[in-house]
Amino acid sequence: MADDALSHADDWRQVHLGRLLGHAMRRFDERVLALMAHDVDVPLALSNLAARQQVSAAHIHITRHLARTGSRLTDLAERAGMTKQAMGTLVDQCEAWGLVTRGPDPLDARARRVLFTADGLAWLEAFRRAVAQAEHEFHASVGDEIATVVTIGLEAYAAA
Repeated sequence: MADDALSHADDWRQVHLGRLLGHAMRRFDERVLALMAHDVDVPLALSNLAARQQVSAAHIHITRHLARTGSRLTDLAERAGMTKQAMGTLVDQCEAWGLVTRGPDPLDARARRVLFTADGLAWLEAFRRAVAQAEHEFHASVGDEIATVVTIGLEAYAAA
């Protein structure tokens, strides 16, 4: 009986906002990657990586934060909320997969920029389509009104 009372008293640990947001984000990212794995416009090697779950949410940071015109590694890491070293490891992997390349920085001859390759731009477009589809599925799952309220609430919370 005491264990039941303790478990009810501790329910908050499983259902607080941060935990729910984390679960929702993982579910959303997993769905996006699954959609990308089956996108016929994604280069086959990248599609196979996504299908074998070799591409993780961490790799999506590059897709989310790399400017179409390229970004310095330091800026990319900062936008993604990662250390430069961790981002460097992800960039190395993505470079080996053919998503990105490193090139000169036109503003600083000493610096290097991370740039999308042609396959990387195809990946980025597939990411855009997959995000749109996952958002559509979210709307269908919870209804347009709730989805709109959730979106507005999260935008306000993130901006605060």
